Amino acid sequence: MGMNATQLIKMANQIGAFFASQPDPLQARDDFAQHLKRQWDPQMRTALYAHLDASGGEGLSAFVLEAMRARRDQVEPVARPA
Repeated sequence: MGMNATQLIKMANQIGAFFASQPDPLQARDDFAQHLKRQWDPQMRTALYAHLDASGGEGLSAFVLEAMRARRDQVEPVARPA
């Protein structure tokens, strides 16, 4: 049973708000990306990027959007060939 986009957006924004309060914006972005990579399972990360692509990231905070775009190659699970 997957999580819907609304739940993922809410979670990402909550995590983003925590990291965005760090003094160094670039470090904050990296730390956020690393957190998603470590703590979120691949399906959740794939679903969040699917939402980003489909809607332009509707509902996501500016910080989360920026971090997701800047660190996409690290955070997004690599699609495995069938």
